[in-house]
Amino acid sequence: MNLNEYPVVTENSESYLNQRQLLDYRAEREECLRWLLAYGKDPDKAKGYAKGTIKPRAYRMDQFYRFVWEQEEGYTANLTHDHADAWMDHLAHRDVSAVHKVNCQKSVKMLYKWLRHERGIGEWSPAITFSADSSSNPRDYLTREERSAIRDAALEYGSVPAYNNLTPAERERWKRYLAQRFEKPKSEVVPDDWDRANGWKIASLVWVSLDTGLRPTEVKRSTMSWIDTDNSVLRIPKEDSAKNTDHWIVGLRDRTADILQNWCEERQAYPEYDDTDAIWLTREQNPWGVSALRGLLHRLCDVADIETENRQMSWYTIRHSVGTYMTREEDLAAAQAQLRHKSPETTMKYDQTPVEDRRDALDKMG
Repeated sequence: MNLNEYPVVTENSESYLNQRQLLDYRAEREECLRWLLAYGKDPDKAKGYAKGTIKPRAYRMDQFYRFVWEQEEGYTANLTHDHADAWMDHLAHRDVSAVHKVNCQKSVKMLYKWLRHERGIGEWSPAITFSADSSSNPRDYLTREERSAIRDAALEYGSVPAYNNLTPAERERWKRYLAQRFEKPKSEVVPDDWDRANGWKIASLVWVSLDTGLRPTEVKRSTMSWIDTDNSVLRIPKEDSAKNTDHWIVGLRDRTADILQNWCEERQAYPEYDDTDAIWLTREQNPWGVSALRGLLHRLCDVADIETENRQMSWYTIRHSVGTYMTREEDLAAAQAQLRHKSPETTMKYDQTPVEDRRDALDKMG
């Protein structure tokens, strides 16, 4: 198992340790990460955690080790429950976000799960627990008006005037823009680049996500085999679903299916898709990740004139809006199916009245 993409030993830890300590710590970390990736989630079924889960938690585990070394005034890999409790107490008094505290605690729980199964240390139950959000509501979501505005923005995003409608001088200006956008010399910009700039990739990605609430990891895993535009659905197999529990058939609006079909046809013209089944790649020909999707949503909000300050405007904001309004228009069962929740309790956080409906009620109440 290749661990090159994981933070086995961070620069901060490497600078703290001497050569012998560094070798011991690296061996400790490699053993832990390999076990978590292969067995960590369910050791009895040899089911590991997802790569996207392990990487950020590996950083926080490393922070915990360094905390222990400071407490012990020197290197040790012999962790105790007291060490974990001390870090929780330290976090409780720090002026950091509740989300950070929760993530740190999850990371330490994961580490001690490995220690329990592989080293025989007793199970750790934290004396202090943290909550990222004391309410049952999703953190943030797009309103109905914002959802419509984002759909429109996705159609407008990156578009350029038709090549044949431009004067020679205007074409030169747009050539400079397209050369920068597609990272190629201006002399190599051709009329086909105008068509590509007005293509269906972003619109299909955004419209499908507005219908299905795709998680970032599902955008990354999505393949052409999911697509069934004839029936206006995505068919997500169990092995590709984020929670890896069931096959899912997720509905699309007919207009969304049309846009997705347009992208499928256009996609065939691009050589970067010749050797991949991925539905969407970034401009750099990489799968879409969390930060790339967040950046795209913020750019769409700029186009749509949607304020993002003081809001957690991530790709999950789209997902939260699907759950909120699917529950409102249909019921929890419909939202559970559309969002691909294994447990109905997960969906219940969307059983709320959207703020604009509450505002209307206040107007009626006088």
